[in-house]
Amino acid sequence: MPDTAPKTAEDQRLAENKDRTKNWQRWGTYLPERQWGTVREDYSYNGDVWNSFPYEMAQFRAFRWGEDGLLGWTDRQCRLCFSTVLWNGQDRTLKERLFGLGNNEGNHGEDVKEQFYYLDAVPTNSYCKALYKYPQKAFPYDQLREENRRRGYDMPEYELLDTGIFDSNRYFDVFIEYAKSDAEDMLVRITAHNRGPEAAPLTIMPQLTLRNNWSWKNLEATGKTKPVISQTGPFQVKAEHKILGAYRFEPLDGNAILPERLLFTENDSNMRRLDPNYKGPDHFSKDGFDRYVVHGDQNAVKESNGTKCALLYRFNLQPGASQTLYFRLVRIDSDRPIDKKTETFAYIEPAGIDIAQAESLFATRKSEADLFYAQRIPQEATAEERNISRQAFAGLLWCKQFYYFIAETWMSGDPTQIAPPPERMKKSEDWRHLFCRDILSMPDKWEYPWFAAWDTAFHMIPMARIDPEFAKNQLLLLLREWYMHPNGQMPAYEFAFGDVNPPVHGWAVLHVYRLGLDENGVGDLDFLERAFQKLMLNFTWWVNRNDEKGRNLFGGGFLGLDNIGVFDRSVALPDGVNLHQADGTAWMGLYCAVMLQISLELAHHRSKAYEDIASKFFEHYIAVIDAINSVGGSGLWDEEEGFYFDKLDHDDGRSISLKVRSMVGIAPLFAVCIMQRDTIAGLKDFEKRKKWFLTNKEELSEYVSTAKCGNEKVNGSEWIAIAPRDRFQRVLQRVLDESEFLSPHGIRALSRHHHDNPFEVELEGQRLRVRYTPAEGDSGMFGGNSNWRGPVWFPMNMLLINALQRYSLVYGDDFKLEYPTGSGQQRTLIEIAEDIARRLVNLFLPGKDGHRPSHGREERYATDPYWKDLILFSEYFDGDTGRGLGASHQTGWTALAATLIQALYTAREMRNSAQ
Repeated sequence: MPDTAPKTAEDQRLAENKDRTKNWQRWGTYLPERQWGTVREDYSYNGDVWNSFPYEMAQFRAFRWGEDGLLGWTDRQCRLCFSTVLWNGQDRTLKERLFGLGNNEGNHGEDVKEQFYYLDAVPTNSYCKALYKYPQKAFPYDQLREENRRRGYDMPEYELLDTGIFDSNRYFDVFIEYAKSDAEDMLVRITAHNRGPEAAPLTIMPQLTLRNNWSWKNLEATGKTKPVISQTGPFQVKAEHKILGAYRFEPLDGNAILPERLLFTENDSNMRRLDPNYKGPDHFSKDGFDRYVVHGDQNAVKESNGTKCALLYRFNLQPGASQTLYFRLVRIDSDRPIDKKTETFAYIEPAGIDIAQAESLFATRKSEADLFYAQRIPQEATAEERNISRQAFAGLLWCKQFYYFIAETWMSGDPTQIAPPPERMKKSEDWRHLFCRDILSMPDKWEYPWFAAWDTAFHMIPMARIDPEFAKNQLLLLLREWYMHPNGQMPAYEFAFGDVNPPVHGWAVLHVYRLGLDENGVGDLDFLERAFQKLMLNFTWWVNRNDEKGRNLFGGGFLGLDNIGVFDRSVALPDGVNLHQADGTAWMGLYCAVMLQISLELAHHRSKAYEDIASKFFEHYIAVIDAINSVGGSGLWDEEEGFYFDKLDHDDGRSISLKVRSMVGIAPLFAVCIMQRDTIAGLKDFEKRKKWFLTNKEELSEYVSTAKCGNEKVNGSEWIAIAPRDRFQRVLQRVLDESEFLSPHGIRALSRHHHDNPFEVELEGQRLRVRYTPAEGDSGMFGGNSNWRGPVWFPMNMLLINALQRYSLVYGDDFKLEYPTGSGQQRTLIEIAEDIARRLVNLFLPGKDGHRPSHGREERYATDPYWKDLILFSEYFDGDTGRGLGASHQTGWTALAATLIQALYTAREMRNSAQ
C-alpha cells in the first residue's frame, strides 16, 4: 500500500538513485566475506573447491573472480576494494578475512568460526555499521579444525566461543562504520575497544586493493592501462582505474595517532609459495603485508605505488580504552572526459573534511537511518523487536555482494593460464550462456557467497519494504537471458546450476508487486508484465521437465529441501519407477495460482489479451488439483493418515506411498487463489470460458468455491485451493499439534511423531529410514550442513502463514480450529497465523532469564552488556529448543523476521498481503 509518511533523506537518495540523478548505490558493502573455497575460483579437475583453494591459500594466491575482506566496501563491480586488516601480535598471520572450516573439515559441513555482526545499514549504503570481535590471544585455527574433525554427526559443532578464547573478555570490539557525504565521497570510521583486563597491542591496517584484472586478460581488461595506487602525500594515495575513475584515500587530519608508514605491494599471487618448483624472478605479491608486519621481511613491500596499499597503525590499548580512526575515500576526477580523443578527465579538488565534520556527518547519517526505519518498523513494536528488525534489515543489506562468473570463460580458461581440465566442462556445460557480473543478494555472505534462486525470492519480501526498486530489479535479473537458460530453467546456484529449486519466483514477484500498490490498488504494472513474460518460459520448462507422464503429478528432485525425503530425490531412479512428489505437485499448483492471479491483474489493468492466458492457467490449476487429489483414486492423499505423501509408482502397477509426515505434505496448503470479483467483473471472455469449463467438466467444478464471509471485497468471489475443506482441516490437525509439527518456535519441517516412530522402507534391497532429528543432520547427505528432518525453517513457515491468511479471507472469522490440537481452545485462522508468526519472532526475543532461544544457552548473549543486544539470524532452528543452526548470518531468508514483526503490528497489512 502507498506510504503517506513524509519522505526522509534516505528516501530522497533512493529517488535520486532511481532517476539516475546520483549514483548512490555505486558503492556499498558489496565486498564478499569469502572468495576462497568457491566453485568460480576452483580450477581443479575433480571440483574439490575446499582443497583446491583453502583459507590459507587466500593469503598469497590472487583471486580470478573477485576479492574478499573483513567487513569491507567496494564499488558495484568490485574494482577498488577497502577492507580492515588486524593483528594482535599473537596470530601467525594477519586477520585479513573471516576464517571458517571447509565442508570436509566440519562435522556438519562448512561453517564460519568468527564472531561478527551486521548492526546497521540503509539501502543507499549512506550509513553502514558492523562489529568484529577480535581475540587478543592467538586465534585457535588448529584447535577448531582438530576438534570439529574429531566430532561426529551426533555432536554439535565446536564453535569459537567454545574454545575459551573470549574468557575474561580478552578481546577487542572493532566497529567498522561507513558514511557517505555524497555519492562518491565516503568516510570510514574504525573504533577499537579493549574489553579485556590488561593493556594489549593492536595493529590496524586500513587497506585498499585493486581487483586483479590484469593477470587474466579478461573481458573487462582496462586496455593498456593497468590500474594503480600511487602515493601523493605522506599518508595519501590516489587510486586510478581507467573505467572506475580516480580516487583519493587518506586519514583525516586530527586523528589521535599517525600511521607508522604507508605500505605498497602488488595484488598478484606469490608464485614461490604456490609452486615450489618456480624458477622465475622475485616479485611483490598480495601476501607482502603479512610478510612485512608478522614476519619482519623488509623486502616484502614496495615504495610509492602498487595495486594494494595499507596504512600501518600499531599501538597499545589500555583496558577499557578505545581508539577511533577516520579515513576518506573520495572521487577526484569528473565522471565524463573533457577530451574524448585522449580520454582526459578533469581533476576535482574536493573540499577538506576534518574530524569534527566527520563526526557530524556520521551523527547525521545515523539519525537519518533512524528516521528511515521509524517509517518501516511499527512504532508499537517493543525496543527489542525494533532491534531485531533493524539488525535483520542490516544483514539483508550487508549480504548484497558483487558476484562475478562467466561460464564460457570459466570452462575454457584464460589465455595466460594453463588450460583447465576437461572434467570442468561437465559442471556447467549446459550453462555456457551464463554471464554474471552483478550485485546479488546472497543467502549468507560467508557460508553461501553465491546466489541461490529460491532463496532470492524470499529475500526480496523484506527487501521490498526498504528498497522496492532493488527487489524488483533483482527478481527481473534472474529472469534475464544471461541468467535464465534458453529452455526456460532458472539457474539454481554455482555448485549445480541445473538443480531444480521450488518455483517460488512468481510468488515473490506477485508479493513484491502487491506491496507497492497505490491508492487505486494498482502497482508497478511494467515490472509485473516484464516478469510475467519470462515466468511463462519457466513455467513451460517445469511442465515439460517434471511431468514426465503428463498426468499433472510432478517430480523435480530434492526441491531445496535437501534430506527431507527417504532418499536423495535428485538421484535417477531405476527404469520403470517414477517418483510423484507431493511438494513438487503442490509447487506447481502454487505456480498456477500465481500465474492466474498475475494474468487476471494484467487483463484487468493492461490488456484484455491476457484473458486467454488466464483461462489457460485456471484450467491447468484445476488439473493439478484434481491430479494430487484423485489420480489413481486418491492421488497423493492418504485418507487413513489424513496427509499428502510422495508416491513411488512402478510401470507394472505397484505403488509405494512414502508415509513421512513432513513439510512435503504441508506444501499443498500453500496454493490458494482468490479471484476477486471486482478484478474479473469486466473480463467477459475469461468469465465465458470459465463458465463453459465448469459446466462441461462438472466433476472438476467442486474445486471452485464461492467465498461467503464478512469481507466485502472478497465476499462472493470465487476461490480455488488444492486442499478441499475436509483435507485442509485434517492436515492442519497434525500441523497444529505440539506433539507433531507445532513447536514453541514455529512449524517443524518433520513431525516429532517420527522420533519414536521412524519411517522405514526397503527399496531396491536397501533399508531406508527417516527419524525426527531436531538439530543438525545425522548424515553427510547434501554436504551435511543443513537438515530438514525436524528443524524450523523460515521460508516454509512464511508460505504457510501466507496461506492461512488467504484461507481466513474466504472462510471468515466464523471458521475456527482447535489450536493447539488437543487444547480445547478454538481459534480463527488469522489468530493461528499470528500465533505462528509470534512463535517465530520469539526465537530472537530474550526470555525472563535473558536468553534468546536462537542463541541457545550461551551466557554471554544473556548477561554480558557487550553481547546481549547482538543477534544472529541462523539458517534454521532446533525444532525443540529453537537454537540457531547452519549458517549464522542467513539474512537471507531469516530476515523475514522483520516482515513478521511488521505484520504482527499491522492487522490491515496481514489482510492485504493475504489478498
